[in-house]
Amino acid sequence: MSTSSATLAAPPARRGSSPLARRKAIQGYLYISPFLLGFLIFTAYPLITSFYLSFTSYNILSAPSFIGLENYSRAFTQDAQFWASLGRTGRYALMVVPLGIICSLLAAMLLNQGFTGTAIFRTIFFLPSITPVIASVLIWLWLLQPSIGVVNYLLSLIGVPGPPWVQSTTWAVPSLVILSLWNTAGGSRMIVFLAGLQGVPQELYEASHIDGANAWQRFWNVTVPMISPTIFFNLVISVIGALSVFSVAYIGTQGGPAYATYFYVYHLYISAFQFNLMGYASALAWIFLVIVLALTVVQFTMQKRWVFYAGDDRSEEKDHG
Repeated sequence: MSTSSATLAAPPARRGSSPLARRKAIQGYLYISPFLLGFLIFTAYPLITSFYLSFTSYNILSAPSFIGLENYSRAFTQDAQFWASLGRTGRYALMVVPLGIICSLLAAMLLNQGFTGTAIFRTIFFLPSITPVIASVLIWLWLLQPSIGVVNYLLSLIGVPGPPWVQSTTWAVPSLVILSLWNTAGGSRMIVFLAGLQGVPQELYEASHIDGANAWQRFWNVTVPMISPTIFFNLVISVIGALSVFSVAYIGTQGGPAYATYFYVYHLYISAFQFNLMGYASALAWIFLVIVLALTVVQFTMQKRWVFYAGDDRSEEKDHG
């Protein structure tokens, strides 16, 4: 075997074996060490601890005792508020998610028209999302007050009797939906939609206009497919946010009246910090994680049917199939 052949057949030197590579690796680990420490201390450790406590009986005052799956069995078979709060949270999500996405998209389309003063209107639309949640809830509670609230006063001017809003078991959840839309319709979701709309090529609108498409046809056949990844992103974020509803119920209604706004995360909070059932609350948290994860997996599975990405060749595969 010649010398040149032996050189070619020699195995490549292992990466990171040189002093320079090791120094670069050490520098890299040092750079990411703040994130790693924060993740291990504030995320990984509480996560693992919560999973362990979900199999124990723990009330903070005494050491946790292992009870197996008893907490999970209690949630599914003995806790009357488990299924009730879960169903209540689902109904709230079914109302607030589609309304939030539609309102955010309409606001983004309005601000994408290039009218005079658009920058000012963008700022105004974004202001509610940076308003503290406590302030928003207190303001809306006053606005929706049945006897002296501004909303019922305005309704009375047009001859419509205002409902009792958060004081009614029927109107409490719709009241919180309105409050949620105030915070989210013009916030980050609108900004994401606006970025998606500005990425749609104008040539597509011009071509569809030449073909005789009206405004609705251009929206449905051009805008919606082109921003479908943006819609999907906002849908996933909105579902997770709606299922995690807590602040508005905790600050505004305390779960009332008559458990009308007693949502799942609020039930988890009450179990943990009012009744000191830390083990049971941990089990509720892990059940909630599984539910949210399952819904997210379903959404990612379904998105293959209606979300179109740049360079996606599924349409070509369909044609050839």
